[in-house]
Amino acid sequence: MARRLIRPKRPHTRRVDYPRRGRTNWRRWVPSWRQVLSGTLLGLGALAGLFAAMYASVDIPDENAEARRQGTVYYWADGSQLVSVGAVNRQNITLADIPDSMENAVIAAENETFYSDSGVSVKGIARAAVSMVEGGETQGGSTITQQYVKNTYLSQEQSAKRKFKEFFISLKLSNKQSKERILQGYLNTSWFGRGAYGIQAAAVTYYGIPAKDLDPGQTAMLASLLKGAEQYDPAGGKGNHARAVERWKWVLDRQVEIGMMTKTERAAYQEFPEPREAVKPTSLGGQTGYLVDIANKYIKKRSGLTAKDLARGGYRVHTTFEKARVRQLERAVRSVRKRDLDPEKRPADKYVEVGAASVRPKDGAVVAVYGGADATTRYANNADTSGVPVGSAFKPFVLAAALQNGHGITLDSGYDDAGRLITSGPRMTAPTGGSGARPVPVQVSVSMPLRYALTRSANLTFTRLGKHIGLKKVKKMAVAAGLREESLARLDKSFPLGTSTPSAVRMADAYTAFSNNGMRAEPYSVTGVTRDGETVKGFGKPEPQRAMNASVAHDVKDSLGIVAWTSLARDRKFDALADSRTLDDLSAGATHEDDRMRSAWFIGHTEGLTTAVTMFRNKPGTPQLLGMQGVGGDDSERGNVFPLRIWTAYATGE
Repeated sequence: MARRLIRPKRPHTRRVDYPRRGRTNWRRWVPSWRQVLSGTLLGLGALAGLFAAMYASVDIPDENAEARRQGTVYYWADGSQLVSVGAVNRQNITLADIPDSMENAVIAAENETFYSDSGVSVKGIARAAVSMVEGGETQGGSTITQQYVKNTYLSQEQSAKRKFKEFFISLKLSNKQSKERILQGYLNTSWFGRGAYGIQAAAVTYYGIPAKDLDPGQTAMLASLLKGAEQYDPAGGKGNHARAVERWKWVLDRQVEIGMMTKTERAAYQEFPEPREAVKPTSLGGQTGYLVDIANKYIKKRSGLTAKDLARGGYRVHTTFEKARVRQLERAVRSVRKRDLDPEKRPADKYVEVGAASVRPKDGAVVAVYGGADATTRYANNADTSGVPVGSAFKPFVLAAALQNGHGITLDSGYDDAGRLITSGPRMTAPTGGSGARPVPVQVSVSMPLRYALTRSANLTFTRLGKHIGLKKVKKMAVAAGLREESLARLDKSFPLGTSTPSAVRMADAYTAFSNNGMRAEPYSVTGVTRDGETVKGFGKPEPQRAMNASVAHDVKDSLGIVAWTSLARDRKFDALADSRTLDDLSAGATHEDDRMRSAWFIGHTEGLTTAVTMFRNKPGTPQLLGMQGVGGDDSERGNVFPLRIWTAYATGE
């Protein structure tokens, strides 16, 4: 009998039944409920493990690491330090010194579930992540805990990595610290604008009182600033003020809606609590504050950095400002004011303000400004603020537009007594007599060639000229030269006479086109910015652009040369300039005694530098400028000569 071979049993291994046996068609590929459940549990277990590992790996950093920040240093053009702005305006206080109304306003506005949530908003983080992946605008949506973590423990960069850390640190912090302590930390570290970090500094900055004395109306206004002080600080302009009022109302109404305030309590706050006028810190006294103001505006325009970013500090800002010229311009203004103005004796000499700016024609660098007597006492920067009519100093742009677009108009053109434009040569008229007779030349006199119209500030000539070529072409020329469109007046018959209100910086820059063969560059005040050794992008010399034909610029400059010599002779300043050897390449534009005398201007060019000086009278609390008549003496023309005197003192170094 044959013996049967018995093979050893192999260990049984269960084969995954997929595709599923015993099923046909598409059913073979549909997992069973056991498979789905197993996969789900396995996935959830893996996610839980990953979450636990991540939670354990992320530690809470040292508190206030970001608060120990550097100052932002501004440098003169020669590389020496202009100023360091770095003292953090913050005074930490306890929650006991913060009124309940402040806590309620912030929670209502920023995170109504603060006391019940886990410290994070998964929905908000997901929305921010999707936006960043899609390349859209960075999103907020963070809880108060997350914002506190960002302010205190992390950098302000908008990235997925920072959001990831923020999420886990917020969870840990919410488990380790009380909600009261987190809220206290948040209110002590938040940015409220105007250099104020924390509620105590904000209360003093905006209302001049400690935080404990704030009323619900004031706390609602301060809570509004947390959405973005640059957009909601009422001092930022009409748009800001309107947004602030609207947000303030919403914060109060929101407290009623979620039960933190009764309707009766809400009814007591109907009038918007206007904050104090914004002031600059004393380290920015004299001209320094105005220089920093212009530099910061340029930085924000070119780089996208905000005032909050700059206030955080650590930046190194290299400017175009030349120390010697800034000091010289300030001395020139002070010397003329001291010598020629006496507010104690003459009421007309009161409330006189001066603004000035020097721009280098070849590249648009702003090398000097005079913004006012002191940046800590006068917040508005007279060198970079619109609102002062430019008067007859605008007429060169009318002349340039006519020469560029006037079809045959030259400096020798003019208007006859009947108001007809004579472009060149004699006018041809048909003779009386029989048919076939040839026209004969008839000499028609021009009342005033355009060459001399600027010198005499011929209002009628420029009104006619603007109408003849079209006011839109005049406006186009002014914008091409560098004046901001929003500073230009409406296009009516007075437009060519200078009803527009550009700043001194813009006027100086626009006039550079006349002395630079029709080329001009955007005025710039910052050559470079770095932070922690990294270069901030967006800076460099602007490329020059053509504003007008070179021949047009040359012709206008010839006329401005006559204005300069006439003005100097009238005020007996020729000798001072001749002695200082600054007569080469001399040209100027100015207001005239025939202007309405709400302001006085002189824009002069010599030795490679164009400087605009404006003078006006502005009584605090009065919306309209006061008249310049009688400034400096009884002669009604005298108020118009002081910008020329300041420019001359500046050019000669007096």
